[in-house]
Amino acid sequence: MTRVFIDGEAGTTGLQIAARLARREDLTVLRIDESQRKDPEARQRLLRECEVAILCLPDAAAREAVTLAGPDCRLIDASTAHRVAPGWVYGLPELEPEARRRIADARLVSNPGCWPQGFVLLTRPLIDAGVLPPDLPLRLHGVSGYSGGGRALIDTYRSLDPEQRERWNTRSYALSLAHKHVPEMHRYSGTVTPPLFAPMVGSYYSGLLLQVPLFTSELAGSPTLEDVQGVLARRYQGEPFVKVLPVGAPGTVEAGFLDPTACNDSNRMELMVFGNTAQLLLVARYDNLGKGASGAAVQNLNLMIGADETAGLEAAGAAAGVAGAGA
Repeated sequence: MTRVFIDGEAGTTGLQIAARLARREDLTVLRIDESQRKDPEARQRLLRECEVAILCLPDAAAREAVTLAGPDCRLIDASTAHRVAPGWVYGLPELEPEARRRIADARLVSNPGCWPQGFVLLTRPLIDAGVLPPDLPLRLHGVSGYSGGGRALIDTYRSLDPEQRERWNTRSYALSLAHKHVPEMHRYSGTVTPPLFAPMVGSYYSGLLLQVPLFTSELAGSPTLEDVQGVLARRYQGEPFVKVLPVGAPGTVEAGFLDPTACNDSNRMELMVFGNTAQLLLVARYDNLGKGASGAAVQNLNLMIGADETAGLEAAGAAAGVAGAGA
């Protein structure tokens, strides 16, 4: 029995992780009394009792938790604090062939952000294959459910009256073009230039669509859509959670529209290629609370303790979705 402590279990991501671990018989989840959630001594005791701690905290509190943990405590940090920090292993198992081994052997693992996962998994294989020039400036945009903003944004959206909700249907943010996820997008995709990232938040709870537009003339050899799809399909063949759909994603587009919520309550990510002979659009679709956050943390936990990588991520998805809806 591996002892696991979710530091910040009361938050949106923490609740989702707890729901995914609830049916596990190979784990003991240590819990802190509600009145002691912000008590450093109480947290330190649990951080020293557990074998793996999952940090679902603001950046400053996550850095503090690292100092409180014992030397034998292994850490998975779901905050932004350590995603490009020296000494931390980036917890994206599908990143490259050696990624799983590094995660399994690591004491310190940084859980990736929701937005970077889709961008990195779309672009890194194309850069590695020599199709996408690493010095080509990239642009990406997308829309995510409001749960991506945490409890404060969830509470704000749930307090809106119908007229306000209609007015807030979709809103752009990070307009200074300095979103906190850009450094890890830059680091792990292999691009020379940080990408220009223009995100939006939609008036729905969870689900994410991320899009990277390209001109085929910018790519090496002016590849066809099938060529690009083939590179992605070969890279992720056999992956349990990443599925590369055929060109044009037949059967997923409804009346010309692509639903951002189709992968909700799962750890599944779908990668798609759309376009024509001159232009193409790379698309990733997944649950920002699933593969984008809590599901990714459980996937990393499984690798670190030697469990089946998919444990708690198949049948537990729907239960986690129910728990998260009340966060």
